[in-house]
Amino acid sequence: MRLVLTNVSQGFAAQPLFSNASATLHSGQAVHLHGANGAGKSTLMKIMAGLQTPLTGRVERVFDKAEKNNRQAVIYLHQQTYLFDTNVRANVEYGLKLRGEKNTSKVDEALEWARLDHIQNRAAHHLSGGERQRLALARALVLDPQVILLDEPSSNLDVESMERIQHMLAELKGKGTGYLLACHQKNLVSQCCDQNWYLQNGQLVIAD
Repeated sequence: MRLVLTNVSQGFAAQPLFSNASATLHSGQAVHLHGANGAGKSTLMKIMAGLQTPLTGRVERVFDKAEKNNRQAVIYLHQQTYLFDTNVRANVEYGLKLRGEKNTSKVDEALEWARLDHIQNRAAHHLSGGERQRLALARALVLDPQVILLDEPSSNLDVESMERIQHMLAELKGKGTGYLLACHQKNLVSQCCDQNWYLQNGQLVIAD
């Protein structure tokens, strides 16, 4: 799948954030989105996920013949991870239940992948910051996304947690899932990215 942005512009209260942003994010690609606070990183990602409508331009999901076009092909993970007031396992199951799917083995695999299987019955609000991020990724994984948009996933994480998130993202990329990672600066999580996008002075600049 390709997520194609063409001349996307956005602003609020007559104050432009960015204009004429054009880029393509492929499944299986890892991109680091740079930008200062207020540059519009979160806004751009929400537009890419279909959660916001741009002032101008468009975002298209282009699927190959063998790929499945589904509503969860692109998933946005908020900076402040929202967890349901249930246990860890029920959080992972939630998206599947919404689309009427029961798949115990897929949930088991996601929990094991995120190294949360041993605490699957723990209340989600008792998790640490790193565990919350891993749960968010597991909850996305069971929906078979082709692109994941991560908003500051490494903020306030210790080195061990960042190493685990880095490993999980590398595995996702190896399976063909692309991701766009918004971070203020390079760190353990972002170092596996193979392309850099910069939001600066109201423009989106693409670099290797």
